Amino acid sequence: MNKIALLRNSRGQNQPDLLVAIDKILKTGGDGITVHPRMDQRHILFRDPAVIAQHLAQNHPEVEFNIECENHPFLIDMVEKIRPAQCTLVPVDPGEVTSSHGWDLPRQSKQLKNTVRRLKQAGIRVSVFMDPIPAMMQAACDLGVDRIEIYTGPYANAWGTPDFTREKAAVWETATEAARLGLGVNAGHDLNHHNLSGLAGLTALNEVSIGHAIVVRALDVGLPAAIAELKAALQ
Repeated sequence: MNKIALLRNSRGQNQPDLLVAIDKILKTGGDGITVHPRMDQRHILFRDPAVIAQHLAQNHPEVEFNIECENHPFLIDMVEKIRPAQCTLVPVDPGEVTSSHGWDLPRQSKQLKNTVRRLKQAGIRVSVFMDPIPAMMQAACDLGVDRIEIYTGPYANAWGTPDFTREKAAVWETATEAARLGLGVNAGHDLNHHNLSGLAGLTALNEVSIGHAIVVRALDVGLPAAIAELKAALQ
């Protein structure tokens, strides 16, 4: 929902309406809704997650709501109050345009430990954003999270280049190692209906989060068709 919210915020009103967009996304094949509130509120506003959670509970109770956020006290308080199905903890660098790396575990485990425990006590499934490095999966497991989300930026950027074989192998090996340790596996960042073919057959993969590619593709073919293409690729 971030890119749709970004467009809405550019005019300071409520067009496009996020709830109308959610209904359309789910009607045309979307399986879940993800937001990534940031402290600068450049797309999702602080008021949005609670409104979206209420809308989903009333109209789409079977749909999973995932809130991605940094480990900031204000945002963790918000997540704990809303209690989405999943919270994905993402490291954030000041001034970044978008997420560009995962957590450095176990070096950063100490700063995440209490947050992970707190969210799990609230009944929220916890995922951490991780680079495709198999050796880090043990540290993620030791942290007590339920899932990892593999950062697929390098994989997507390597599509169509000689580096793709290496980046694909890193994603597959990381997913396989995480699954071996009992972790669920999500993936996200710059995935689209073309490069998803490189993940075909990766049975360890539970979920992908795709936002930017949907909106970009929708400019050409419309939102329903963009979602249909992704669903077909995921088959």
